[in-house]
Amino acid sequence: MKGETACPRCAGPLRAPNAWSSDWWCTAHGAVLPRQPAKRPNEDGLTAVLRDARVPVWLPWPLPKGWLVTGFATVGDERTGSRAVGVALAGPGMTSGPAEVLLVAEEPGVGLGAYFAGLPGPDPGLGFDSDPPHVKLELSRASASHGVAMWAVPSGDDRAVYVGEAKGLWLWAVLWPAEAGALMLERPPLLDLRDPGLEISVPFGAPSPLLDAEPPEA
Repeated sequence: MKGETACPRCAGPLRAPNAWSSDWWCTAHGAVLPRQPAKRPNEDGLTAVLRDARVPVWLPWPLPKGWLVTGFATVGDERTGSRAVGVALAGPGMTSGPAEVLLVAEEPGVGLGAYFAGLPGPDPGLGFDSDPPHVKLELSRASASHGVAMWAVPSGDDRAVYVGEAKGLWLWAVLWPAEAGALMLERPPLLDLRDPGLEISVPFGAPSPLLDAEPPEA
């Protein structure tokens, strides 16, 4: 991506709207909302995300010890606002070495969560929730008064993926490496940074390279 809009489902290039069509167009997936260049992990980046977000901006809070926010991914434009928001985090894993987590809130059909999960998408697919949930996360403050059931879904060997539904929207948790999936057992409460009256100091780290994914080779 690196400075250009891209397809949220494949990171491929898009044709911009023109006089004949108001759609952003991917040659592989047709009309899509545009994935914007990653926003940097700082106060300006967070302010821009919150200004445009039409979906929750989820953050585990309080953050686990040593964890930092490492960037933001958004999908949408000035007409639509952001209909998908990803918050990237990094910190020490529970088993060995560092870990990274991406939390994605999105409207059905957008495809950002499925892209990072390594799924054909744009959604988790039928039957993902046919078994009892593998974990239940709590939503803090005004976000909700109940938990969110999350199911593990098959993905690549290098990551663990959980998905559920919160506020009628998909909630994805994608964790690298696969062993970092154990972090979900801690059931971190999630805070929507759009909630009014929040006074928290979000710690930021170096930008995550995960958010600058290149399109697949032809």
